[in-house]
Amino acid sequence: MPQKTTNIFVAGVGGQGIIKFSNLLCEVAMRAGLDVKKSEIHGMAQRGGSVTTHVRFGEKVYSPLIPQGGADFICSMEHLEAVRHIAFLNREQGRLIYDPYEIAPPEVYTAQRSYPKDIEERLEKLAPNRIALPAFEAALKIGNSRAQNVVMLGALSSFLDFEQSLYEDVIRAGFKPKYVDINIKAFNLGKELASP
Repeated sequence: MPQKTTNIFVAGVGGQGIIKFSNLLCEVAMRAGLDVKKSEIHGMAQRGGSVTTHVRFGEKVYSPLIPQGGADFICSMEHLEAVRHIAFLNREQGRLIYDPYEIAPPEVYTAQRSYPKDIEERLEKLAPNRIALPAFEAALKIGNSRAQNVVMLGALSSFLDFEQSLYEDVIRAGFKPKYVDINIKAFNLGKELASP
């Protein structure tokens, strides 16, 4: 029987390392011998705009795009981005892993809109299977806020069947030597935070 394709939708804003997160995850899946497809939408990344990626892996993957309602996981590194893209989540079986960290989008800075106050209430209705994971705060505590994405990767890894050593090898290959230890620490912290 062919292995089911795993669909992971990643969301955040420019500067949060969404692309790096997805590249690391894709590399882990490829090293595990799976077929991998990825699609990226950068938006206004340089100005803190929305950035999303679709990551799909399995025995054979034919399209890089996840249909609405087809994501096994949504990993969102920003609170509002979790709501914006929740339609991609499989409501029955999918899991939302999100950082409640808030970054005001450009329209809030220009006073065209206000940041929504009811995000948690909306997520409660739309994503019954969810984990609020303070990844930015955790990354700050270990001394590098830029490791937020690797904290989130560690959290996601708790629900995937890849060996820990694969992630560590990919982190070693994916970062300059001086950043490897902090990112492995960030990964392990994310895994710990996501564990029941």
